[in-house]
Amino acid sequence: MDALAAEVSARGGRVAGRFVQRRGISGGKKGGAPGGKANMDRPYSSRTLMSTGKVREMAEARMRTHARVIVFFNELTDRQRAVLPEIIGCPVLSRSDLQAAQDSVPRPPATGLANPPHHPDRC
Repeated sequence: MDALAAEVSARGGRVAGRFVQRRGISGGKKGGAPGGKANMDRPYSSRTLMSTGKVREMAEARMRTHARVIVFFNELTDRQRAVLPEIIGCPVLSRSDLQAAQDSVPRPPATGLANPPHHPDRC
């Protein structure tokens, strides 16, 4: 996550928060239920990638910090790209989206004085 934060910062963005969906860390629950470790072989949510509660936390943090974009470390499916912005309230990107955008930004000439474009509204 530190590398992703550095990529965002290098593009003029500011990291306003970090969220991790932890799975398989809870032990046995009262009554002998296996807890989160029983879900380790199940896929992440096909709709939102993360749990409903975690996505709600992200939406609340986005409102509180006025973030304009949320960047996910994981790849996002087309469905997640459609659903998450509706829930969170802003565009969502994956790390590979940032890398693809960087590859498409024209580089300034090696001998020129031009500065690469600065986009303070991207984070």
